[in-house]
Amino acid sequence: MAKVIEIDDPGDPRLDDFRDLSTADRRPDRPGGRGLVIAEGVVVVERLLASPYPVRGLLGVRRRIEALDLSDLDVPAYVTSAEVMASVVGFHLNRGVLAAADRAPAVSFDELADRSTRLAVLEGVGDHENLGSIFRNAAALGVDGVVLGPGCSDPLYRRSVRVSMGHVLRVPFASTDQWPAALNMLRHKGFTVAALTPRPSALHLADASLRGRRVAVLLGSEGPGLTEEAIDAADLAVRIPMSSGVDSLNVATAGAVAFYALL
Repeated sequence: MAKVIEIDDPGDPRLDDFRDLSTADRRPDRPGGRGLVIAEGVVVVERLLASPYPVRGLLGVRRRIEALDLSDLDVPAYVTSAEVMASVVGFHLNRGVLAAADRAPAVSFDELADRSTRLAVLEGVGDHENLGSIFRNAAALGVDGVVLGPGCSDPLYRRSVRVSMGHVLRVPFASTDQWPAALNMLRHKGFTVAALTPRPSALHLADASLRGRRVAVLLGSEGPGLTEEAIDAADLAVRIPMSSGVDSLNVATAGAVAFYALL
């Protein structure tokens, strides 16, 4: 059972795992710094507690802490006021509870590919909210894992975890700097690599016959999309037909449409 501890001093060093979340060069979730995983809100915290990420502690107002099942947790749960919590984290937190965890051991690219049937492969997805949305969509629509290519943000950044509703803690991911060689490696493992692009010459997604196959859906950054190098390395380029006057979809939305087409 977690030990519930009341704290009324925002300067208490026991709260350092949650301090300065709005300060870019001091945030505890920076991968180059302490590299912690921060979950916000009851639902996301519950998903962190059920994940393989080792929880270090919780901080919240009493009613949010009491809404959690902490019976199997042997870490401190710090209870404080909303004002003290805001002073610690650097802003008012409407969700009322945070949890901090260490990172779990990373999955290798080969391990993730070998145990997957459907993958999302990302190139240059640097927006944390788009990244979180992609993970949430992947969890909802049966994608087995996410491969992070060059230019992708850290999926365990606090905003990505929040936008994913904690599903980034559930969907396995691996990073690769072998680009675009990683796409050839997926092909050798039996995947069809389908690059999603709005270019008119691309094959209609519904005509690509992707269901029932091992498929890696390749998604690019918001705005410029995939590089020519990545598209050329894919097995085929596919597009989602759209109404006149609309040239593209948000990358997370486009990914959701493609993931659904694989079901």
